[in-house]
Amino acid sequence: MKITANGLRIGNLIEHNGKLWRVCKLQHVKPGKGGAYIQAELKEIKNGTKLSERFRSDETLEKVRLDEEEYQLLYKEGDSYTFMNISSFNQISLDKEVIGDSSCFLQDNMIVKITSYEGEIIGIILPESLVMEVIEADAVVKGQTATSSYKPAVLENGVKILVPSHIEAGTKIVVNTSDISYVEKAK
Repeated sequence: MKITANGLRIGNLIEHNGKLWRVCKLQHVKPGKGGAYIQAELKEIKNGTKLSERFRSDETLEKVRLDEEEYQLLYKEGDSYTFMNISSFNQISLDKEVIGDSSCFLQDNMIVKITSYEGEIIGIILPESLVMEVIEADAVVKGQTATSSYKPAVLENGVKILVPSHIEAGTKIVVNTSDISYVEKAK
């Protein structure tokens, strides 16, 4: 599917120079002289190399459409994760390399979407938010509650996150998986 460079969004997958790239950062630049352009930071899907590329605003790019299927995590064995297709019950195993940083959020029986392009698995998409327990949180500094300040905390999976000052160890919170940020206290 063709799109203009102005239509690019963070997270889009594009085909550029014969390779698949994910858009990581975007900046629209309008210099004093010359035409406007888009400065994009791209990350290659296969080997993770980064590329900083400049596109004219009216330049057309090939946006890639991925196939997504729902899978359930069955078990982890070493650095390999086994998933079952929800509709066909077929099982596949993926290495931690394919899953990437998302692997630390995987939980038993979790439903995820596995993305593929032309039959080759690209990665997984986690649920938008997860309930996690805070196992370690810094103490509140007296007088710091007047403003909305955040403090570091460690989740049950070892991931560090910033949480509001009222969150203590043992509290369950909702975490946004796309940017690993605090959403709210779990109900």
